Amino acid sequence: MYGSPAEGPEPVRIGVLGCADIARRRVLPAFAADPGSRVAAVASRDGGRARETADRFDCAAVTGYDRLLADPTVEAVYVPLPVALHADWIERALRAGKHVLGEKPLTGDVDSTRRLFELAAARGLVLAENFMFPRHPLHRRVRELVTGGAIGELRSFTGEFAIPAPPPGDVRYDAALGGGTLLDIAVNPLLAARLFLGPALTVCGARLRRHPVHGVDTGGAVLLAAPDGVTAQVVFGMEHAYRAGYELWGSAGRIRVERAYAPPADHCPVIRVERPEGVEELVLPPADQYLEAVRAFSHAVRQTRRTEPAGQPRGAEPAGRAEQAGPAQQTRRTRPNTRSNTRQTRQTRGGPGAERSLRERHQERALTVARLVAEVRAADKAASSAAQHPVPSWDDPRGAL
Repeated sequence: MYGSPAEGPEPVRIGVLGCADIARRRVLPAFAADPGSRVAAVASRDGGRARETADRFDCAAVTGYDRLLADPTVEAVYVPLPVALHADWIERALRAGKHVLGEKPLTGDVDSTRRLFELAAARGLVLAENFMFPRHPLHRRVRELVTGGAIGELRSFTGEFAIPAPPPGDVRYDAALGGGTLLDIAVNPLLAARLFLGPALTVCGARLRRHPVHGVDTGGAVLLAAPDGVTAQVVFGMEHAYRAGYELWGSAGRIRVERAYAPPADHCPVIRVERPEGVEELVLPPADQYLEAVRAFSHAVRQTRRTEPAGQPRGAEPAGRAEQAGPAQQTRRTRPNTRSNTRQTRQTRGGPGAERSLRERHQERALTVARLVAEVRAADKAASSAAQHPVPSWDDPRGAL
């Protein structure tokens, strides 16, 4: 816990762009439960829909996203719009001086993702990608088991995430809005593979299955590899029986986790460890990954707000070279003054340095996911082309010399 509003700074005033299902069911309740946040306004193109959602969370209803961004009392925005709209509205929010929590994936391509992080850094704003499952203590415990040698040397990772078919008209069937499973579902096990195998993971092959009418990808499989030869396989879909788990296979055993990506807050995760001497099931206490994700965001925003230079408005461009100097440089300049140096060191731990560290972590993760998505698409295109132009077999008379 970061403390209640009465014990620290005022809560971060959050504005929400859109009334997506993930916002209403998961993230808005988490913001409401976080002492460091306060839902200030919800915007929608449909005023009635905005009012319906706002009434649930005792906040203002705004018709139109631009009107919410123009509100000077809104400090940060959450963007749960369809992924094809992310880049545009996240950029608008940053240029309006707002910190941004963008629903995953942040954008659909590497260049847009990099550009947004550069813009956020230039304006001194927090930009975070709302992947929630890494915040659950379950995955930290699994990593501890793997690094501690519980299953010997890691040999492979397998991740599955699939859901039943969405109803007709669902945004996942709309190609123009970035629909399909690759951006909506596959990014979760792809990120899980990156958590265990590292950011240098690359795609070796992939195939996507496409809807015959809508053209979006409804499922697929990806083969990946780390530089040390450890492999990963990811299978995903949105017209399947539900499955959300992963397995780590080592030289001396296996670890299996179910309900890995979107467990309810009251779910007690089970880590199944299989070794030659037997099977052990480790039951963990429940945790709310949605609450933990928004807490981390509000905390980063509050730290940034706490250390803003006096007289400089949030989101303004740095005025000069001295203001652009990092905390380490500022500390060196004040070294003759012991008290000032100590004060700068404390500020670096909880202020600009901490915020920059969070930004760098989110940027590396977001760029890795965006790169893997691009590699999956390229691998699928190459595989599709090869299937249309097969190499003649020696058993095929057409292939005889």
